[in-house]
Amino acid sequence: MPTQAKAYAAFDAENPLAPFDFQRRDPGPRDVAIDILFCGVCHSDLHTARSEWGGTLYPCVPGHEIVGRVTAVGSDVTDFAVGDIAGVGCMVDSCKDCPSCDAGEEQYCEKTGFVGTYNGPDKHLGGHTFGGYADHIVVDRDFVLKVGHDEKDLAAVAPLLCAGITTYSPLKHWKVGPGQKVGIVGLGGLGHMGVKIAAAMGAEVHVFSTSPSKREDAKRLGATELIVSKDADAMAAHAGSFDFILNTVAASHDLNPFLALLKRDGTMTLVGVPEEPHPALDVGTLVFRRRALAGSLIGGIAETQEMLDFCRDHGIVSDIEMIDIQEIDGAYERMVKSDVKYRFVIDMASLKA
Repeated sequence: MPTQAKAYAAFDAENPLAPFDFQRRDPGPRDVAIDILFCGVCHSDLHTARSEWGGTLYPCVPGHEIVGRVTAVGSDVTDFAVGDIAGVGCMVDSCKDCPSCDAGEEQYCEKTGFVGTYNGPDKHLGGHTFGGYADHIVVDRDFVLKVGHDEKDLAAVAPLLCAGITTYSPLKHWKVGPGQKVGIVGLGGLGHMGVKIAAAMGAEVHVFSTSPSKREDAKRLGATELIVSKDADAMAAHAGSFDFILNTVAASHDLNPFLALLKRDGTMTLVGVPEEPHPALDVGTLVFRRRALAGSLIGGIAETQEMLDFCRDHGIVSDIEMIDIQEIDGAYERMVKSDVKYRFVIDMASLKA
């Protein structure tokens, strides 16, 4: 029989999130049940709750940066046990039977598409999935991650399940490492993780930001310097010198000045999806240096586990500000203003308040 869950949900695009009770399925043979301890707040949560991308299914319970404690496992589950610390990221299912899923790249599932932790189709109970702004969750074992960080760091681990893997995956795919000059565009929830991870991979990291005030933070996080992207002379001083640029900015902006900073055969990868299209590209900037412009979407489950282990081994967690669930709408407003360093995390014990 399904079990009752408590959560905060958006009931429409305009009004604040509010308490919401709903049903989770009982764990099946392949399932893991998790009491949610902490849930990170991703900008995707805000976009979806307010239907800024369209297609939101209400009521919507956001949250896909989940860390919690296992409370039950199905009869076929052998690698998780009651009491373990586990994580759940952006997806909870896929077709498991297409070339991408077979390759461990479930985020690019070619038949059904991956099933989002929230706002995706719920094949078990019908309707749509509800995410991590809740007291517990039940997930197919194939989409549950092992968390090996010290328990005192668990709140700061939560954002790794989205912000961490969204930056780790392209850095790994494009083989970032020692001897490379790497740029991170934007120093927010994604960007600050990109700096930490790229630096841990051994690259020389530079941050591009419109905010000179973030210079000391950039260096603290592992960057060599911060380049003010509005300063044409500062940008020109680095022309043709970058091996790889990870662009984390989700707002529409001119990509051409950053492409001009790439070496021959350099790549800039986008991980932010703007509400409005970016301005037109100068194709010559690509053609005459064999530069590439690419995109990347989170990571598969195996790679997400690899990222968690990498971050554990390198002492990497997110820089966070803890909030109670009752503060979520205020947190959304601050996110819009980029007024957070660098990720809000909800203490889900506040649901009981």
